[in-house]
Amino acid sequence: MHDDLLARATAWLAEDPDADTRAELAKLIDAEDHAELTARFSGTLQFGTAGLRGELGAGPTRMNRSVVIRAAAGLAAYLKKQGTPHGDGTAGLVVIGYDARHKSRDFARDTAAVMTGAGLRAAVLPRPLPTPVLAFAIRHLGAVAGVEVTASHNPPRDNGYKVYLGDGSQIVPPADAEIAAEIDAVRSLDDVPRPETGWQTLDDSVLDAYLARTDAVLSPDSPRTARTVYTAMHGVGKDTLLAAFARAGFPEPVLVAEQAEPDPDFPTVAFPNPEEPGAMDLAFAKARETGPDLIIANDPDADRCAVAVHDGTDWRMLRGDEVGALLAAHLVTRGAHGTFAESIVSSSLLGRIAEKANLPYEETLTGFKWIARVEGLRYGYEEALGYCVDPEGVRDKDGITAALLITELASTLKASTSGSGSAAGGRTLLDLLDDLAVEHGLHATDQLSVRVEDLSLIDAAMHRLREQPPTRLADLAVTKAEDLTRGTDTLPPTDGLRYTLDGARVIVRPSGTEPKLKCYLEVVVPVTAHAALPEARAQATDLLTALKRDLSTAARI
Repeated sequence: MHDDLLARATAWLAEDPDADTRAELAKLIDAEDHAELTARFSGTLQFGTAGLRGELGAGPTRMNRSVVIRAAAGLAAYLKKQGTPHGDGTAGLVVIGYDARHKSRDFARDTAAVMTGAGLRAAVLPRPLPTPVLAFAIRHLGAVAGVEVTASHNPPRDNGYKVYLGDGSQIVPPADAEIAAEIDAVRSLDDVPRPETGWQTLDDSVLDAYLARTDAVLSPDSPRTARTVYTAMHGVGKDTLLAAFARAGFPEPVLVAEQAEPDPDFPTVAFPNPEEPGAMDLAFAKARETGPDLIIANDPDADRCAVAVHDGTDWRMLRGDEVGALLAAHLVTRGAHGTFAESIVSSSLLGRIAEKANLPYEETLTGFKWIARVEGLRYGYEEALGYCVDPEGVRDKDGITAALLITELASTLKASTSGSGSAAGGRTLLDLLDDLAVEHGLHATDQLSVRVEDLSLIDAAMHRLREQPPTRLADLAVTKAEDLTRGTDTLPPTDGLRYTLDGARVIVRPSGTEPKLKCYLEVVVPVTAHAALPEARAQATDLLTALKRDLSTAARI
């Protein structure tokens, strides 16, 4: 077994095109580091509906040029089997974008070379740009597919490979399995032609077209006065967001300088995710110094948007569900038509807002790959800070256009003196949240998220909950327990559990992109008037705390 492991590692080394990972692997082979080689060669990095995502390094279970070349070859083979989109024999176009992480540019160039070698056309975005620009470019250029090299908000050591088809949305089954089968069929990198030239590097015209499309997000006559503090979280969002805000006529955002420029090492944060503890500390400090109306944050590839507001004596992050409801209410006020959609782990408040407005509403499985495919979609969101506010432009979450729309809403409220806000200072996002709670009930959400090193712990927790489903949580009876692997009348099967309680809901699922078990909690407390909100919030907080405690006990996590 040991000899076989060394033989596989040596064979991988012989065709590895990257000097960095060759040197890394050669050291492991020379040292006969059996444990580390076993970890690197115990399987392959699996291609699924999230594409690829993993730790950078040598070997088939890591993200590296060899793995990316195989993935690109598999995608190219899949695309060629689909035929030409117009039936005219023209080679299909694949657009490739990338973020500023380690190796992202190399992975993008390798993908372009493989596509060109396979007889397809390839076009690479001019520099590291937000993921939504790539999603836009696919439809704008009439491409058959797109690839974004990004690990989004994962730790610095990770990278990833996200695949879109010609409709501009991410792949879903069965395309993922069909592409994976083509990847598995690649025997050797020597079998994959990779010419040095032949693909196109796009100019800024595609970015200009994306920015022009952002005009459609805002009302032509809306106020544009809200002042913002902005952090790019060491990612690629800054220049595009500043250009979009300038085009819209908003005040120039005050930047969090320490996090403004792309840096693949993300030096100021433990995890480059606005939801993680401490990630927004520098933005809060800048807001205390400058007194804006709101804080906007993007994650590193700028497809997510976080919002923070002044609350009492300090600043706090709004939950993704709160922003999702605010944007929905704003679109309803503007007279939006079409379907409102969200994933099952997001707050049920969106359904209440849509119903009151007589708009179609749909729930989907987790992920924008599902939300983006809802027929007649006008607005979609997911609690993990993802918002699709212009599906005709970008059929994916878009942190740039979401930032524009929430800033328009803040400006509109600021100009208003009606309702529960201060007549002197106008209204705020928090005032609107209060109004929504009184109108629809207080929908309070929280999450119990457990990060693990050993993935078997997640499997064990899911098994326990399936074998012994809880009958009471937070002293509320579980009225319905659903194993979502069996699917429902409206949802295809997925690895998850859903518990319905009297006035509460719990969903448990493994993360699709990180080594986490995620539990999504929601309680709904009726509210009779604005004066009753403090008591309702206290009740909701107590219920969420009890749900976390009891669920943790049931799952033993």
